[in-house]
Amino acid sequence: MDKLRDYLTLVRWQNLLMTAVVLYVMEKWVATPLLCKAYFGEQLPWWQLALLIAGTVLIAAGGYVINDYFDVKIDAINRPDRLIVTRSVSKQQAMRLFQVLTATGIVCGLVVAWVLRSWVVAVIFVFVPGLLWFYSASYKRQMIVGNLIIALVAALCPLLIAVSNVAYLKLHYSNVNGINVLEYISLPRDLYMWIGGFAAFAFLATLIREIIKDMQDQMGDRELECHSLPVVLGEQPTKIIVTVLLLLLAGAIVWLAWWVIPFPHTWNTLHIRYAVFGLLVPIACVLWLLWSARISSEYRTAQAVMKFVMLMGVLYSFVISKML
Repeated sequence: MDKLRDYLTLVRWQNLLMTAVVLYVMEKWVATPLLCKAYFGEQLPWWQLALLIAGTVLIAAGGYVINDYFDVKIDAINRPDRLIVTRSVSKQQAMRLFQVLTATGIVCGLVVAWVLRSWVVAVIFVFVPGLLWFYSASYKRQMIVGNLIIALVAALCPLLIAVSNVAYLKLHYSNVNGINVLEYISLPRDLYMWIGGFAAFAFLATLIREIIKDMQDQMGDRELECHSLPVVLGEQPTKIIVTVLLLLLAGAIVWLAWWVIPFPHTWNTLHIRYAVFGLLVPIACVLWLLWSARISSEYRTAQAVMKFVMLMGVLYSFVISKML
């Protein structure tokens, strides 16, 4: 039982669950309402969605394993109580687990890409595992590069649903009795626009969380000469950078909720209240926690609240689904 618990901790099962939820709600609460609004109905078959989710989750799990594989020395300093690789799982076992998880995930993704005839889906499922390997082996030790890579991977997660649905539409409706139906509707553009908004949120929120995480882990990073932002620039300049990013995120939410989303804009409107109390208030809490933090555990609290902001951003899709 302890061994199973260690493996679940190694692959960050909570984060994997979050990844699966993101993909599922993007399909059911954003893509499907848009398809129904255009009188297409739900298009992507359940087994293709299941393979997309399984492939993404398996690749993400492999990414967490290889990250811990390369980070044994850093984790021994930053979080010795949570060190798994070399303590309960050998490096050889970790490497084999990474290979099995990643290979299975790639196969799942390529099956969907082949069925949809989508080279974009295929490239994503081949490109991301390689990116995660090089991130863990090298890029995460370079200033801001590693943070941007993880933010990009997070943004690709919801975008995968848009790409897959558009590929399905092109496969089945680009030649109906000699007519390309998609030329006469804005559905593909709407899918990319709406889901792209969630992808942009995921990118910026993940970037902020990763930088806060670097502030939490700076002791081990300094010891092993990792060039993270707080190590190279110091805590105060890094806090200023995170503050600017948080204000940018908050500004984007205000702009979208009040001026872009084509719904009523009064205080009694559900999406306005959700934006304020579900997103803007927690972002303000992150800002306060960030500037009051002095030790690692306090940065961990700020990072945890930022993860809550990310969850609330994903669940905002439920509000949108009720108003489309």
